[in-house]
Amino acid sequence: MPELPEVEVTRRSFALQIEGAHILAVTMGKPLRWALGCVPDKLVGSQVQQVRRRGKYLLIDLDRGMLMVHLGMSGSLRFASDLPALGVHDHFDMRTDRGTLRLHDPRRFGAVIATSGENDPVARKLLDGLGMEPLDASHFKWEAFHAGLQASRSPIKPLLLSGKLVVGVGNIYASEVLFASRIAPTAAANSISTLKAKRLYQSIREILALAVERGGTTLRDFSSADGMPGHFQLQAQVYGRNGLPCMRCGNAIALLRQGQRSTYYCPHCQKT
Repeated sequence: MPELPEVEVTRRSFALQIEGAHILAVTMGKPLRWALGCVPDKLVGSQVQQVRRRGKYLLIDLDRGMLMVHLGMSGSLRFASDLPALGVHDHFDMRTDRGTLRLHDPRRFGAVIATSGENDPVARKLLDGLGMEPLDASHFKWEAFHAGLQASRSPIKPLLLSGKLVVGVGNIYASEVLFASRIAPTAAANSISTLKAKRLYQSIREILALAVERGGTTLRDFSSADGMPGHFQLQAQVYGRNGLPCMRCGNAIALLRQGQRSTYYCPHCQKT
């Protein structure tokens, strides 16, 4: 499942190339999780202003409105001038005078939504509940993060996954940042010491930034909009290493299920 680093890598891989492009045609494939929200031809003639990101949503600003793109569980974008004919899993094609932006999504949990802008009720419904942006130092504040931990009795891993306190710490990266912080994934958020909370705050910033630098994580078929796979999986300390020795202490990495998600951790290094 693409997480925040993969979405940010995707954004960076086509944002500059598509900026200023004029939309020539839009073709829809099978229905996605949410409807486009307008007839495709309504987008024709619009000009792309910029591509931003909020959480796991890509926001494509147009001179007439905004497109919100979500990659869902298996989606990926490609942007090129020489894409092959539409395949069975290609569900959105936006041809511009700079190239074609295509959403490929075998499971169809992704979405492309046309809105009037960030103040559109549809956009507000999807964006208003999102937490702080961990890659934005002006948005991700230690004081607010610590206060959020102290206000929650939830186990820390599900709290991170919820996106209500900080966005983008998905399943892979939650295991990694908790290991780096020496925090048990089952620890109640409000029981975490200030020292460990500061480690966690810093680890979130550093590990997500490293993941973006490494091109994200490719476990199956993720690639950026220019077709490049990610390499962060080569840096993983605990994720996917059940039964293997901990790189820090040598004890076996353990696996548990939290909210139907796999959690990898070191019972010796991450004690409650």
